[in-house]
Amino acid sequence: MSRSGSDAASGGRGLFAAPQLKFARQGGAAEINRALVDRFEQVRQDPGIRRTHLFDGRYENLYPPEDLLPEIRPIIESALGHARRLLGAADLRVGFWLNAMGPGESTSTHSHDDDDELLVGVYYVSAPPGSGDLVITHRGLRFRLTPEAGLFAFFAPDLVHAVEPNASGEMRLSVAFNFGPVHPA
Repeated sequence: MSRSGSDAASGGRGLFAAPQLKFARQGGAAEINRALVDRFEQVRQDPGIRRTHLFDGRYENLYPPEDLLPEIRPIIESALGHARRLLGAADLRVGFWLNAMGPGESTSTHSHDDDDELLVGVYYVSAPPGSGDLVITHRGLRFRLTPEAGLFAFFAPDLVHAVEPNASGEMRLSVAFNFGPVHPA
């Protein structure tokens, strides 16, 4: 796995500072991922899934209701636990969506600093070899992360990033997260 600019990064401080990326592994990932991919394939075209960010004929973001995809619950719980530890905050809200990239598809350049996000994350459900690196651009430099099934990566919401085209012959499936403060009701 290529983790350029990774764990020992300084969080964006200093002249040549790399972006801070934090990594974690999902326990029992093989079983969870297999169940999630199977269920996703069953519900992929369900009209209850909200779709946004239409580029080149593909919706980049798929927002399934949790009751349609209950297999995602352990991943959301793990992601929220990692975010709480990384941010030192007990009360966080999490938003999540899926990104399903078929062969030849990519995800456009973007960031997640539109609202009050404190941290973003990605979890790789299926990541065949050659299915597209996550590329983060920071201060004119590019940092790459080669995805692996079962891996979480967390980083600051203002980091500009994209996913390279999927050069494999299989679907690449990931879950993306935004974490922010809980707003009073």
